[in-house]
Amino acid sequence: MIELILPEGLQDYFEIIKVEKEKDFYKIYLEENNIPPDQYSGEKLLSKGFYEPITIQDFPLRGKACFLCVRRRRWERESTGEIISRDWDLVARGTRMTSEFASFLKAINRYNPR
Repeated sequence: MIELILPEGLQDYFEIIKVEKEKDFYKIYLEENNIPPDQYSGEKLLSKGFYEPITIQDFPLRGKACFLCVRRRRWERESTGEIISRDWDLVARGTRMTSEFASFLKAINRYNPR
């Protein structure tokens, strides 16, 4: 049900782990799915867990603030040992999405740990 109020397309890349309802706000915890980025298809990638979570303020829900706590996944290229993550600029360019989801991707890119 929560997918109905989150940015369209979000559930393609993230799983909702939990939702906290507090007096003044909601917190929705999301983890990136273990689906390697398209640009590395054909390469052996090893999942290496997650980067530190980031928190993004989303549109209010029922008059309360809403925060998305996002854990982005990282992989290691077996051939080089390089740590990689999904390039959200490529996702934004390569798909049809709502402006809301594009804004969500922009917010994630501001916290690019590379």
